[in-house]
Amino acid sequence: MTAELVRGQNHPLSQARLEIRISAGTPIVAAAALGDENGRIHGVDWVAHPGAPTQPGLEVSRQAAADHRLAVDLDAVTDAVHRVSVLLALPAPGGGPGPVRFGSVAAPFVAVTGLDGSEVATYTITGLEAESAVVALELYRRQGAWKVRAVGQGYAGGLAELLTDQGLPEAVPLAGSIHEAVAKGLARSVQAPPPRQADGDRSRQAAAPAFGPDQGGTAPQGSPGPAQPPYGGQQTGGPGQDGPRPVHGGTGAVDPSAATGGGPVNYSHPRRRTSAPPPPPPAAPPAQPGRPAQPVAGDATGWSMEERLYNQVWGMFEDLARTTAAYRSAVDFAESRLDKELEQALSDPRSRIGGQGDAAREAARARQAQLVGQAREALDRDLAQLVAEAEVVEPALPPAFARWDNPAWHAYRVPMEIPMALRLGDLRLPEAERIRIPMLLRLPLERGLWIDSGRTESFDGTFTDAHDMRRLAMETAVAHAARLLAVYPAGDFTVHVIDPAGSGAQALAPLTQTGVLAAPPAQGAAGVTDVLGRLTQRVDLVQMALRGGAPDALPPGLDTSQQLLIVNDFPHGFDDRAVNQLRYLADEGPSVGVHLMMVADRQESAGYGPLLDPLWRSLLRLTAVPDDHLADPWVGHAWTYEPPVVPPGSQVLHQVLTQVAAARRAWNR
Repeated sequence: MTAELVRGQNHPLSQARLEIRISAGTPIVAAAALGDENGRIHGVDWVAHPGAPTQPGLEVSRQAAADHRLAVDLDAVTDAVHRVSVLLALPAPGGGPGPVRFGSVAAPFVAVTGLDGSEVATYTITGLEAESAVVALELYRRQGAWKVRAVGQGYAGGLAELLTDQGLPEAVPLAGSIHEAVAKGLARSVQAPPPRQADGDRSRQAAAPAFGPDQGGTAPQGSPGPAQPPYGGQQTGGPGQDGPRPVHGGTGAVDPSAATGGGPVNYSHPRRRTSAPPPPPPAAPPAQPGRPAQPVAGDATGWSMEERLYNQVWGMFEDLARTTAAYRSAVDFAESRLDKELEQALSDPRSRIGGQGDAAREAARARQAQLVGQAREALDRDLAQLVAEAEVVEPALPPAFARWDNPAWHAYRVPMEIPMALRLGDLRLPEAERIRIPMLLRLPLERGLWIDSGRTESFDGTFTDAHDMRRLAMETAVAHAARLLAVYPAGDFTVHVIDPAGSGAQALAPLTQTGVLAAPPAQGAAGVTDVLGRLTQRVDLVQMALRGGAPDALPPGLDTSQQLLIVNDFPHGFDDRAVNQLRYLADEGPSVGVHLMMVADRQESAGYGPLLDPLWRSLLRLTAVPDDHLADPWVGHAWTYEPPVVPPGSQVLHQVLTQVAAARRAWNR
């Protein structure tokens, strides 16, 4: 039976290997601290946090998230440790928009569970107001046995005050390094998936978890996702939610209904459907006895095939993340068990030499190999099912979700409304080289993109010189821009390009030759000033109109479509004023339909000092070569990102952009 604790109450623990699950309505930072019999933390190496996520017996999440899973092995902590405290904190205000006190968010929920998922004790942290950091609960040793106590002690001074109260001399610098590690994750987080339906409402079956004592990984399929995506600023609602999706017409970012402040009150439920329920998803053919069911494209829940495929892709992502996490956890457990058994065998002087010691060591290694083999067998079984699902899902994806080599692009027609999401590339894990999961980003964009042109060594170890890297980065940016142009209705998306030195002319040829750009690429300092000035003025005008409740007062000639600005070779051609305007567009532009795509090497902008650090953190970093820089906020996997590549010799990009240009000309008549 689960013990529902209140502040100050304790409960005995019957097992040493535990998982602590944390749920909050907003991204928070989770850490764990080791303390002595008086609760004092002796040094920074006694704290597991996003910058140093593993300590003896502890493993925490590597970045802020709305849901966390912390692994605890009480047998692995040293004898000097008598207390394990679970610490929660809100990200520092400088790390982006978000709450600054726990009193303004939902009460965090903490659960101590066994490795099988069964809850041992739960605690809802209520009564917090101005606090921005809190000691949620503590596991403490009493007379050789471990117990859990609900603490709920909050600190208005944040992590620095909390760690100082725990007796840590380096409290202030450690708190700063924790927030810095969280801030650096802004440009490397994968967008959170949408809230999921319960298992009973979802037709597709989750992949069987891999063998292992610790199931780890992401939240179960039936558990709700985070209310807000970590860091992305990208609302993930839509798939799995009840509200209807808006149909985007030519008004772009200006929505009069969102700006009106008066009028009659609509008392209808905002998420109540007035149309007929969606038809059931395609049914999978019956499986043979003892064999898994054959996968079917679009067998997830949704109100349209597009929504079903979107949910199915996210389901594949979660299944792969979970089964890989279970495999890694099982391997880690087997390794730790082997180390412990070898240590026990060597601790007895009589067994260090002779046949008895050799037999004990061989038996320990055999048990470790057996556990790893069982885990790999379960992982291979799950991967085979996911490969079969990917083989039927990939050909069925619409153009917005499909790779450039998908036949769907040969039947491309300019759409009448925007899709739910856009494919930015593929994601994979080293344990599953055969599977590529589409990386989908919700539309309209609410976060800019940064195509990094500074990496000179690809993920596979091959060397790429600086000139080729800049060319590849610009070609990647053009592929992304072409896809954005292709998925929007005619006249609903406008692309501007700043290329101060003209170095991107060759890569920009598909955009310039087909005539889809609003104007030729701006060059020189004068061109930079002109484009930034016009877009900054547009942001100001639309913001004033919306805040004043008068969207109809916009100038007659103002282009209200979504705007994308591609900036190449930053900071070449940018003075201080232009840099400030660029930061303004990155911060304020997405809310009124102005989006930024930077093609730049961060090191080349180092001359501006830390002024541009918030700019880089606000953008989603993508690479022109495969790189394992993206991390998910659930289990912390380092996913390898593969950029979209147009097949060599293919004319698909030119054909699609030609249709876009023709539709744009017809719309402008």
